[in-house]
Amino acid sequence: MQTAAVRHLVGSVTKTQGLRFAVVVARFNEIVTRQLLEGALDTFRKYSVNEEDIDVVWVPGSFEIGIVAERLGKSRNYHAILCIGAVIRGDTTHYDAVANSVASGLQFINSAGVPCIFGVLTCEDMDQALNRAGGKSGNKGAECALT
Repeated sequence: MQTAAVRHLVGSVTKTQGLRFAVVVARFNEIVTRQLLEGALDTFRKYSVNEEDIDVVWVPGSFEIGIVAERLGKSRNYHAILCIGAVIRGDTTHYDAVANSVASGLQFINSAGVPCIFGVLTCEDMDQALNRAGGKSGNKGAECALT
């Protein structure tokens, strides 16, 4: 019995000409999300993505990221959507509801055919979030732009 040959499909972060990106950013915890956005934009520039091929859409909070990302995906104007937010645990269970809703919503959008990159930090405290937004743990926004 003969089997089909294995194919390896590998993308290239250096072939960005003609690609369009949307970045959906939560304003809540903007001290963190603005740094994540800057990291993502710096990475796009590093890999020669034209600024006119990047649209940044601000939403009130991480909870709203999913609905906006879904609409952007349905527009078929973008090759990928980067979603940036910061959900920081507080004294109530609100953190769990928001974090789970965002993750579920973005997973659903991915199944529709437009890559939706999860760049929403889920952190225990503000120090942890800031460390992941350009601090000692690097900038997760920059890492997401490479995805």
